[in-house]
Amino acid sequence: MHIVVIGGGAGGLELATRLGRKFGRKKHSITLIDRNNTHLWKPLLHEVASGSLDMGVDSLSYRAHAYNHHFKFNMGSLSGIDRSQKRITLAAMQDNDGQEVLPERTLDYDYLVLAIGSVTNDFGTPGVRDNAIFLDAPKQAERFHQRLLNGLLRLNRTAESNVEAIYRIAIVGGGATGVELSAELHNTFNTMKAYGLSELRSEQLKVSLIEAGPRILPALPDRIAASAHKELVEIGVEVRTNTAVARSEPGCFITKDEHRIEADILVWAAGIKVPDAFKGMGELETNRINQWVVRPTLQTTLDDHIYVLGDCSACKMADGKQVPPRAQSAHQMATHVFKNISRQMNGQNDLLDYIYTDYGSLVNLSRYSTVGSLMGSLTRGSMMIEGRIARIMYVSLYRLHQLTLHGWVKTGLRILSDSINRIIRPRLKLH
Repeated sequence: MHIVVIGGGAGGLELATRLGRKFGRKKHSITLIDRNNTHLWKPLLHEVASGSLDMGVDSLSYRAHAYNHHFKFNMGSLSGIDRSQKRITLAAMQDNDGQEVLPERTLDYDYLVLAIGSVTNDFGTPGVRDNAIFLDAPKQAERFHQRLLNGLLRLNRTAESNVEAIYRIAIVGGGATGVELSAELHNTFNTMKAYGLSELRSEQLKVSLIEAGPRILPALPDRIAASAHKELVEIGVEVRTNTAVARSEPGCFITKDEHRIEADILVWAAGIKVPDAFKGMGELETNRINQWVVRPTLQTTLDDHIYVLGDCSACKMADGKQVPPRAQSAHQMATHVFKNISRQMNGQNDLLDYIYTDYGSLVNLSRYSTVGSLMGSLTRGSMMIEGRIARIMYVSLYRLHQLTLHGWVKTGLRILSDSINRIIRPRLKLH
């Protein structure tokens, strides 16, 4: 029996790990496929961009993890699904010099799990793809980080002779990514002053957070959004709501009323979709943002042997709304797919329906604050939290991900290692 998992994000890696532990030592084969060599928890990308987190320290090697948990890892990008033959095709891979590293390959499967995640949706807005950075992958976060460091170095050099010099960053999208990045940037700016950029002044950083809707954090309760808005304004972020961007030019977003928002770095963090390359693949049913439509069991509507989980899954809840694209959704779906595949492999036909449980939402505003709400079975209702308690809960979400991957002992050692690193390493990645 061969189970293939496409995508090593939060859900895909957790599922491959669970399957490897249970079936990998037996006669069954588990294969994880991803286009990258390493895994980084996606909610941390804004910290990579700001320099608060060093990806080289916190990323996980797929190959090493596969060896430790009894599954195989293949590097590649999905380019085709042949459902009649139960076979997938992986595209040829080339290095930066155009040299072929891996040829086009095919792989047979008995069960296929699609967990490829999502990319940023620019909604066809002219100029955005050419001029803005999308924080949907580690490479983009690293690209932003380098531009930020170079920009602050130039600002520090000219600050003494030009007291009116300003470094501007414009972020479109008032969701969690945009809000958290806005706060992290102010923390980075102020921390850089301690590392030799002594000419910088707090008022020289202008971060504009642009949201088309009436408030930021539209997917979260009003009181959380209001608290986050207040915190951002207090640390100096310019929050622009009811502001729709019509197009982009180099160094500039232009709103529908022709107002120009100029910036040294443009960031687009408004919405998600599955990459267009996957639309229609395998003749499976997809929705308007290319997500694969699934039944309550998380199997695709047209094939019992293909499951979909995470951001690329279009799964409806009992109220008709779609399961939100959050890390907790991917974690829950991975657990559910593991249960159903296990049942199928044991000859059980009564598969379980997936029921999404909302445990609340947390937004981290760097060292300034953390706000959010706890819901469901955690509190028998809904409770707003902020400050140190909210920060502890926010960090615990990442620890739960690590716990699923590594178990109690290794996760405990990682927590100890992180505590030591906070003492011996710089507070920011400076390169």
